[in-house]
Amino acid sequence: MSRRYMVGVGAVPGVSEAELRVLVEGALAEAGVAVEEVRALATLDRRAGEPAIARLALLRGWELLGFSAAALAKITVPSPSERVREATGTASVAEAAALAAAHGGELVVGKKRSAGATVAVARVCGTF
Repeated sequence: MSRRYMVGVGAVPGVSEAELRVLVEGALAEAGVAVEEVRALATLDRRAGEPAIARLALLRGWELLGFSAAALAKITVPSPSERVREATGTASVAEAAALAAAHGGELVVGKKRSAGATVAVARVCGTF
C-alpha cells in the first residue's frame, strides 16, 4: 500500500492523546484513508514535542514533521483563522502543515476541530 497521505494537526498544550487520536481517526475514515497509507504527521514546530502528538506519530509509525509558523503562513488554505494567527503566528496549522508535508498536494479533508485540536488530511500529488 502506497503511503500517499499526510496528516496535519494543531493542538493546544496538554491536549489528550485520546482526543487527538479520535479526531485523526475520524478524518482518515471520512477520507477513506487507511492508517497504513499515511506517511507523516505534521504540525507547528513548537507543538511537535507535545506528548499526544509525538506519541500518536510513534504508535502509528508515522514520521513527525514540524514546520515553523513563518513557513506555514506562506501556504494558502481554505479555512484560515485570525484567532489561530494571533496565537501562533500563522492563520492555519492543520491544513497548512498537511499541505506543507505533501509538498503542495491537495487537501482531501479540510480542517476538523475538537475542543483542543484540529486535523486536516492531504494527498501527495506527483512522485514525491
